[in-house]
Amino acid sequence: MFLVLLQSLLFPAAFWVIWRIIRPYVVRSALDNIPGPPSNSFWSGNMPELFGRHAWSFYDKIDKSGLSVVRITGMLSKPVLYVFDPKALHHVILKDQHFYPKASYNVAVNRLTFGPGIFGVIDDPHRKQRKMLNPVFSINHMRHMTPIFYETAHRLRQAVTGQLVSQDGMEIDMLHWMGRTALELIGQGGLGYSFDPLVADTHNSFGEALKVFFPTLGRCTNYRLFAHHHTKFGPAPLRRRLLDLIPDPNVQALKNVSDILCAKSTEILERKRVALRMGDEAMKRQVGEGKDIMSILLRANASSSQEDKLSEEELVAQMSSLVFAAMDTTSNALSRIMDLLTKHPDVQDKLRAEILEAASGQNIPYDTLVELPYLDAVCRETLRLYPPVPFVVREARTDVVLPLSEPIPGIDGTMMSEIVVPKGTLVVVGIRSCNRNKQIWGEDASEWKPERWLDSIPTAVKDAKVPGVYANLMTFLGGGNSCIGFKFSQLEMKVILAVLLTSFRFTPTGKEVYWNSAQVSYPTIGRESRKACMPLNVQPLTG
Repeated sequence: MFLVLLQSLLFPAAFWVIWRIIRPYVVRSALDNIPGPPSNSFWSGNMPELFGRHAWSFYDKIDKSGLSVVRITGMLSKPVLYVFDPKALHHVILKDQHFYPKASYNVAVNRLTFGPGIFGVIDDPHRKQRKMLNPVFSINHMRHMTPIFYETAHRLRQAVTGQLVSQDGMEIDMLHWMGRTALELIGQGGLGYSFDPLVADTHNSFGEALKVFFPTLGRCTNYRLFAHHHTKFGPAPLRRRLLDLIPDPNVQALKNVSDILCAKSTEILERKRVALRMGDEAMKRQVGEGKDIMSILLRANASSSQEDKLSEEELVAQMSSLVFAAMDTTSNALSRIMDLLTKHPDVQDKLRAEILEAASGQNIPYDTLVELPYLDAVCRETLRLYPPVPFVVREARTDVVLPLSEPIPGIDGTMMSEIVVPKGTLVVVGIRSCNRNKQIWGEDASEWKPERWLDSIPTAVKDAKVPGVYANLMTFLGGGNSCIGFKFSQLEMKVILAVLLTSFRFTPTGKEVYWNSAQVSYPTIGRESRKACMPLNVQPLTG
């Protein structure tokens, strides 16, 4: 009986795998006529090149192809679209966004890791969660958050000063400090919880779990199909048992990350609930004085109608999701800026002079800080050229026509001004490629030039109508899935830079800082090292 059951399961599964492999060579696809790089493998296609640590050359090859839409090859030789044509992006991200939800395997991985938070749901559940979160990311709320940001930044300055044993300066891993600071900022501003005093060394399992998430996830690419189907298979205890049976240490490490995030988020949520029941005075005695995102969210949830309320599981998932989204992206973006400032000391000096003039020995008020032109230019240019997330993936939920800004030549020589995208096609939104598009940004698009933002925006940039929510860029996406916390991230970056650059001078160590491609790019010393770090020479400013 058991053998019969086993055969009844194995034979259909084997047939399905074989059919997925041979289907592209038997059934013609509407995408077959679109040019693209050759595939290196029946099983993995171009996916190792797209998701690998050294993927920059693959992106650059596409960027230099002269095409803003190319066909690449996915798992089991399935055609995938890589898109950075601005008109096509407008349809994928804005006009037809309901036809292009987040890729099902991405949603599945996020749901497995963080639960049904804002990154683990789509459609109505996503809109419900976003509607409740929107008010706490408003500009007015960011003004209230600014003192918390400065207080944390001053503790960071004190911590870095404590590391310096000589006025001549010394080598310090600034990625380490940016990560700790980003976690503390989202802890205080997002959860009303202090993860890290900064001025003392602490063991923080929550932060350490988040830091290894993306490198570990990148080594689990072959399990994407499993993740997609796993979330639909049986009750949670059974799904958990199936995960336990996978012998891959990377899958087990990812499971451990999920456990740590869930346990800590549940603990923090319960503390906040207790304070909320005790009234406003108890909330004011909490970290963040009840102005943090989760305190406001809990109050809003308590007064919401039954249909709009978030469940216990959704609230816990929201906490893990917010910390995850805010930590790696912003800390690595800040580290990238600091790395660039060591390579461009003239920019560092000019930026420091602007900040010192605005500060006059005090914390720069929110409205003044966000409008400092050169500081804003440095942040924008870094986020343009080096977006922390180089691409995102969408999945066509029906057959849909994708129009293009400029016609592209098909393999057969036919000029195509639109593409029929079959249902189920993965669409890779090339964030980095769009931000570096020479037709939009000019021949110097691949150069880091903060000054380009001090002049009026070029006509080509305006005419392109890139559907991004920030600075005509795709860095924070756009539409209903734009980065909800981009104002939080911007404020964090500017406060930290304002405090650090008026206290220290940063110079290179002579060691090669290599930026690895990942779902969030990260630095290592040299191309082969797996340890994320970014040492810089730090010297205290005098006088």
